[in-house]
Amino acid sequence: MMRKEHFLTASAEETFTLGKTYGQGLPRTRTVAFSGGLGAGKTTFIRGLVAGAAQLDGREVCSPTFAYLNIYEGSTTIYHFDLYRIPSEQEFIAAGFDEFLHLNGICCIEWSERISSLLPEAIDRITIEALGQECRQITIETNP
Repeated sequence: MMRKEHFLTASAEETFTLGKTYGQGLPRTRTVAFSGGLGAGKTTFIRGLVAGAAQLDGREVCSPTFAYLNIYEGSTTIYHFDLYRIPSEQEFIAAGFDEFLHLNGICCIEWSERISSLLPEAIDRITIEALGQECRQITIETNP
């Protein structure tokens, strides 16, 4: 049964903290699909998630906009995709990235809508909407 929760954060620090709390409760094998506009706070949330789930310094996390993928090795492995620049699902598959959706670890995908038909059914979806300079509305949908 899908669960949906809504949160408001008033700063980047609060977005990071929410991501950290979420990451602490995340199963060690999970796909998390992120959506939201440029600058919405997806990477900030993922920094917190990495700190909470992998016990790593969130300051080491940066968006892999040009490389498509960063891998963070901690108490669990996190695969961080930024698909803003990927032209198609076929490119994603041709690069062999679809294999990461089935590995042991947490797969975080920014701009996940670009590969929507490839995403597993059991997935968490996080939507981040900027409501102002610092304020964010964050919706977390969990589909077991």
